[in-house]
Amino acid sequence: MRRHPGGGAARGRAERGDRPVTPPSEKGAVVGRRIGIGLMYGFWRPRVLGAWRVPASGPVILAVNHAHNIDGPMLMGTSPRPVHFLIKKEAFVGPLGGFLKGIGQVEVDRGSTDRTAIAGALGVLEQGGVLGIFPEGTRGEGDFASLRSGLAYFAVRGGAPIVPVAVLGSTDRRGRLVKGLPPLRGRVDVVFGDAFEAGDGSGRRTRKALDEATVRIQGKLTGHLENARRLTGR
Repeated sequence: MRRHPGGGAARGRAERGDRPVTPPSEKGAVVGRRIGIGLMYGFWRPRVLGAWRVPASGPVILAVNHAHNIDGPMLMGTSPRPVHFLIKKEAFVGPLGGFLKGIGQVEVDRGSTDRTAIAGALGVLEQGGVLGIFPEGTRGEGDFASLRSGLAYFAVRGGAPIVPVAVLGSTDRRGRLVKGLPPLRGRVDVVFGDAFEAGDGSGRRTRKALDEATVRIQGKLTGHLENARRLTGR
């Protein structure tokens, strides 16, 4: 979402719920987690560190670096709780679109203030679920160098702590059979960090407050990524 999701009339309508939005399916996310476990552990060798840091209940946001297309499925298969990811609308085409909705994922238009996606994501948190976000907005270097403000908005508005997650090794080498994927049975590290609050405790949701929260979040995420690289040797 390129424009700030917390500003103007769009935010007001999303928060007031003028147009009811059915929250993503929790049962679907449970199924998605099972599928993720089967695929990720079937094709690769995930090494999961710090999963105990994810709160066992209540709303939480998993903020994940994004360097490869398997990073999202990898997290879905290694997270201790079912995850509802914000996923770009371009992925929701044909049978894949129906499948993603069926496993509780949230479609988002990154080129606009997508009120439906905002309401769906907040619905996940209001129901005490887990929301997965790629804070960089799109696949890139996976270094948290450029964060968008949406993560801060959801964390502050939804009253949810953020758990930083580093997925490392998905881009180290290309597979022999499928060049666009990591080598089969190759190791991919998934490192969960300590949960933290994005806000300053004031409860403010002004543009300035969210910008300040974004700066705090970036410091936490980049610090976790550095620690994860030291820990895994990647």
